[in-house]
Amino acid sequence: MDMVLKPQDIVILLKLVAIGDNRWSYNSLANELAMSPAEVHAGIKRCIAAKLFDRQRKVPIKSALQEFLTHGVKYAFPPDRGTMTRGIPTGFAAPPLNLRITQPSEDPPVWPYPEGNVKGYSFSPLYKSVPKAVATD
Repeated sequence: MDMVLKPQDIVILLKLVAIGDNRWSYNSLANELAMSPAEVHAGIKRCIAAKLFDRQRKVPIKSALQEFLTHGVKYAFPPDRGTMTRGIPTGFAAPPLNLRITQPSEDPPVWPYPEGNVKGYSFSPLYKSVPKAVATD
């Protein structure tokens, strides 16, 4: 099995951080993230190999994840900026940052999503199912 991290692995870890101490299963994560249970299981295995997930405690290793999010994600999975589109706000334009950061007058960054209610410059999400998962979260 290929043990190179994939973008969906980070999405899985962030969902687990958001869940906190609540119980989870591969099926529940798959449903909430609009992924298959097999994708979630394979992602967890890659995260264990990358030392981002504790196999015994079944939780993300938050210090390692924070370091990777701060210093590695932008190089490992750079987003593509596209054209104006309808979508879901991301980055500084999404909660909770949009309440803490003064919003510039330029159009916001959005993940393309047909049912989105904001028009802005498209940015590729970490994984194709992220906009759908966020819309139902």
